[in-house]
Amino acid sequence: MKKVLVVSVIVASLVVSGITFMMVTKKADAPAGNSATSTNSSNQAKKNSPSTSQTTGNYTVYSEADLAKTSGTKLLFFHAPWCSQCRSLENDIKSKGVPSGVTIFKVDYDTNQKLRQKHGVTIQTTFVKVDDQGNSIGKFVAYDNPVISSVIENLL
Repeated sequence: MKKVLVVSVIVASLVVSGITFMMVTKKADAPAGNSATSTNSSNQAKKNSPSTSQTTGNYTVYSEADLAKTSGTKLLFFHAPWCSQCRSLENDIKSKGVPSGVTIFKVDYDTNQKLRQKHGVTIQTTFVKVDDQGNSIGKFVAYDNPVISSVIENLL
């Protein structure tokens, strides 16, 4: 009887710990998620506004439709919210900006397995330069140096 009680207490503790960890992780990532959403909204407004000329690049959440209708240089950034290098790189992109004529599409590493397979991506922080048909024309992993300048230097 004591073993059943001890096992039950341990299982309950693990469940509570897991839920707490998930809640804390989501709260820590919430500002970045909200920023990406607001960045996406403002970028969408820029793209859809005929009077706005593109003087700076864009950083937006990936969608196949947006990729197809975007002109200029296109980079896919395979990002995972749990990856500290990805978060660091995203903060650097947001603070320093994207070069003119370039659009960086933030691709969720965990939910886009088919896109990862198509481009041979095996690690988060990978950038893939794609042509207008969405085919790979270059690749760079920024894991060891998660700053936008390393991406520019190695891929653009």
